Amino acid sequence: MGDKNKDKCNFEIPRPVFPKRAVVTAGMPYGNKELHFGHVGGMMVFADTYARFLRDRIGKENVIFVTGTDCYGSPIAEGWRKKVEAGEFEGSLEDFVQSNHDKQAKTLDDYSIAPDLFAASGLGRSKKIHADVTDWFLNSLYKKGQLEKITTMQFFDEKAGVFLNGRQVIGKCPVEGCNSEKGYADECDLGHQYMPENLIDPVSTLTGEKPTMKPVNNWYFKLCDYEELLKDWVAELQKRKDIRPVVWKTISEFLKPPVIYVKREFEEKYLEIKDKLPEHEYLEEPKKPSFTIAFTKLSDCEESCRVLTDNGIRYRTGKKLVPFRLTGNIEWGVPAPDFENDGDALTVWVWPESLWAPISFTQTYLEEQGRDRSEWKNYWCSKESQVYQFIGQDNIYFYGIAEPAMWIAQQDSKTKTASPADGELQLPLIVANHHILFLDKKASSSGSVKPPMADDLLNHYTAEQLRMHWLGLGLGQRSVSFMPKPYNPDAKPEDSDPVVKDGLLLSNVYNRIIRTAFYTLQNKLDGILPDNEPSEQIKADAKKAVLDYERHMSKFAFHQCTYVLDSYIRNASKYMSKNLKPDEQSEEELKQTLADIFYIIRIAAVLLHPMVPEGTEKIRDYLQTDDRIWSWDTIFEPLTYFVGTGHKLKFLPPRTDFFTRHPSQFEQAAE
Repeated sequence: MGDKNKDKCNFEIPRPVFPKRAVVTAGMPYGNKELHFGHVGGMMVFADTYARFLRDRIGKENVIFVTGTDCYGSPIAEGWRKKVEAGEFEGSLEDFVQSNHDKQAKTLDDYSIAPDLFAASGLGRSKKIHADVTDWFLNSLYKKGQLEKITTMQFFDEKAGVFLNGRQVIGKCPVEGCNSEKGYADECDLGHQYMPENLIDPVSTLTGEKPTMKPVNNWYFKLCDYEELLKDWVAELQKRKDIRPVVWKTISEFLKPPVIYVKREFEEKYLEIKDKLPEHEYLEEPKKPSFTIAFTKLSDCEESCRVLTDNGIRYRTGKKLVPFRLTGNIEWGVPAPDFENDGDALTVWVWPESLWAPISFTQTYLEEQGRDRSEWKNYWCSKESQVYQFIGQDNIYFYGIAEPAMWIAQQDSKTKTASPADGELQLPLIVANHHILFLDKKASSSGSVKPPMADDLLNHYTAEQLRMHWLGLGLGQRSVSFMPKPYNPDAKPEDSDPVVKDGLLLSNVYNRIIRTAFYTLQNKLDGILPDNEPSEQIKADAKKAVLDYERHMSKFAFHQCTYVLDSYIRNASKYMSKNLKPDEQSEEELKQTLADIFYIIRIAAVLLHPMVPEGTEKIRDYLQTDDRIWSWDTIFEPLTYFVGTGHKLKFLPPRTDFFTRHPSQFEQAAE
């Protein structure tokens, strides 16, 4: 809002400060599947809502919302191989990814999720630009001395005669406290990182045999060197109200001294060989089923792991920083630079290149708009800009540890800080949601509890019912269960559907306010909008709702925004019931009441616009106004500010709905 409105409204409290420019991006779905409800309801809806809010708040020309399909990696190659083998798909690997990308794009469109660009890291023009950005990014790190070549042991299937990549080997995660049975080559499905040789009970998915280990060379980013800088950064994050605790708490878990947890049953064996271990501290914890040995250096911890393994002692490692692998030998990937001209045909591991994919997508979008690709720096490298990354909590390790460390490493200064200067990559603001559960269980397309696909939900609900429900769940605070009645075997016929219930605010209450105002105006005032200034109390109520909403949105408290709207709209309904008496009021009294109600309708529409764009755009159409109505620069102005005096609204036919329920819900009600 401009200074004019600040003076006019006499704001008593400091208002949130928003950047001049912004990039909004969301964690990318893999190209091996369609979107399930968690992709959309756990992350994409939130990114889209915030991007739409920023377009209204700071101007749509200053906001770029990009995301896309994550095209590379062994999960995709393995998924394609299995489908071809089973006769479920015909075509190349690229055809497989293209098919899934197209389905994902359609699903997002069906939910009114509208990135400026939904790209694909391995398809079309974005593929070439992404490869260019990858080459630049890695070469820059190499020239700054931030990469090292490490020889590690990689799983090898003797029966198949091939190295196993990523999802081609499965076992149990070795990280203490993790119960994942989906441990892959060097990460589990919960995002924990470990060295391949630590995976428990590995099995080849190609042959079912236990794989052997053979040495391979790969490039790694020196992530461990950034531990102190990351600690400083986390200390800053803890002071900020717009950073969710789950972000800095999760990052902090990886910044503790390296430890090993050993089962009590191996304590005697440990005591026999403890002098063979590097210097460490034995931590006695009597009530726990394991004891802990702590180290000051990661190398000592890794050496101890080898000694324990050689002596048949089972253990688990704690969460810790390890060198961040950048390359691999999987064929389906972005080609890695040949830094030493030794002919190594390596590709980039999918996780690192997905971290800078939003940069390449930003460049792709700018090129599509006929702008210079170099303008990406105005969005990613300027203190006047902010990048907002919406992710799930499982991916905090990558976006909250590996990414900021690599961003800091890109700086030219020898003395690195956690706050890059202009011209250098700014650290993105991470917005991490907790898990969205399904019927009280964590759902995963690769797990035992299968989530409903996002498209299937649209057979029971409208997209806007689902958007409002998900935004109101409070995923920023805790994991919450999604309990759609048609999918809940424990639901009774008389039980209300939580999704439908949340949507009634719009389909019943707000709809009734809008229709009553329109029909009264058409019947009593020939559809001409009154020129009256809204009442002072009506403006005061609107101001409070707007400022509360803005404050909550600046902290990504979407559920609090829905509470603000619920209170504002229900109070508006009470005001209308009490004050609108078309057959009892004088024409001037009626005009004033309608002016107040249409002001309320406008304010509510502006606040709802990021959340339910389809219905609010329909309101704008019937109000016969242009897009200026959504701008926060003039948010407190009445409708006459945009349309002038004597403005006639579009005729509203009988029983017109701006927000409706799904047809199946009317059928259920009839039954």
